[in-house]
Amino acid sequence: MDQKTGKKRTKAEMEMQSKEEALSSTLLMLDEFAPIIPDAVTDYHLARGGFQTDDVRIKRILALATQKFISDIATDAIQFARVRQQAMQAKDRKTKVDKKTVLTMDDLSAAMAEHGVTIKKPDYYF
Repeated sequence: MDQKTGKKRTKAEMEMQSKEEALSSTLLMLDEFAPIIPDAVTDYHLARGGFQTDDVRIKRILALATQKFISDIATDAIQFARVRQQAMQAKDRKTKVDKKTVLTMDDLSAAMAEHGVTIKKPDYYF
């Protein structure tokens, strides 16, 4: 029941209010939160893209989304590198391979392809 009007609220109205409360609490937290990507870098790239706003919270939400995107790609690239190195070790058991994970451009390309970004190797001119 709604405390202000005394009417029964539907499930959709209660869900909407819950989402609005979650959004407003998130926006309040963004005032104090500083993402890894500095505000100046975010401002620069947003200006290059033609986006202008004075609301720091919007800029920080975009910086946080970018941070998450980069983190997901890096995690996927590391997984591809580990799979590749395990395949190399299984193929050549006689040679001892370092346990360090080395990322290659192929690993990064595969991770980016999973996220919808295609990377093409440049043509080499001699």
